[in-house]
Amino acid sequence: MPTLWTGAPVEVHISPTYDIRDGRVAALYESAKLRQWNASTDVDWTVPVPYGSALPDDSRFAMASFGASPLARRGRGMWDTFRWELQTWLVSQFLHGEQAALVVAARLIETVPDIESKTYAASQAADEARHVEVFSRYLREYAPEIYPVTASLRELLDDILTDSRWDVTALGMQLIVEALAMAAFRLADGTFHDDLIKQITRLVARDEARHVTFGVLTLDGIYADMTSAERADREDMVLEAATLMRRRFLIEDIWERLEVPRDEGVRYASTDPLMVTYRQALFAKVISALRQVGLFTPRVRAGLDGLGLLAFGPHRINGSGHR
Repeated sequence: MPTLWTGAPVEVHISPTYDIRDGRVAALYESAKLRQWNASTDVDWTVPVPYGSALPDDSRFAMASFGASPLARRGRGMWDTFRWELQTWLVSQFLHGEQAALVVAARLIETVPDIESKTYAASQAADEARHVEVFSRYLREYAPEIYPVTASLRELLDDILTDSRWDVTALGMQLIVEALAMAAFRLADGTFHDDLIKQITRLVARDEARHVTFGVLTLDGIYADMTSAERADREDMVLEAATLMRRRFLIEDIWERLEVPRDEGVRYASTDPLMVTYRQALFAKVISALRQVGLFTPRVRAGLDGLGLLAFGPHRINGSGHR
């Protein structure tokens, strides 16, 4: 099996002191130890998964989306087919992202400078291993075929894993990939169609909330001390990541599998109000995290707005969220 991502030489930090510098990270580590779960015994794998079965009508908003889609001419049953395929695609991308997050957690253990961050990152590595286990089992047992990693996600993971700077690695994974995943898990009850995957995503979302918090805590304050050129470099990374993740949610892989002309499918996914709203809902968590670390700058805000990733609300007003 070919290697998907390559690494980069990194500077390994061995902490010279065992004093706790940030009690918030230490408390997060305590929470992580207490909230571990077992993918084999804490998930009820006896819950049936009626993959491919007929589904009830969506909301009026969703059914209007179907009516405007290139799927509509193939009949109502095609909407159910699409909804099951979207679920399989999403879970497949979760799986690939979790494997990359496992590698990133190991990288952060080496590169973060303080002992409490190293111990927390070790607990995150255990979380990510569990996520790989649970999503891979679900897909092996219930999905007809796992989707490969999308080209845009692979490109972003390449960028994250080949950068030698620990803060860029943490920014890309903890505040963008992990925050998007957590938002998707929070929306699972309305997105997914069987109780087993909903049960799984509720458990994983609990872990992901800690991971995003860890990213915020470790990056808190560091950008204020950087030069304008260094901050601009991080802004570039955020905007490139957002561009790639927006492209990812144009779901080209699904259009190909369902034999929908690519241009027609991408045009629909780019402009349909339901699809636009979903992307904005996902990115709301990323924006919140960026604001907390001081990277939701006017330039980043304008770039995200240009990509159609800002929902109507306080983020459209200014970076602080105040009118």
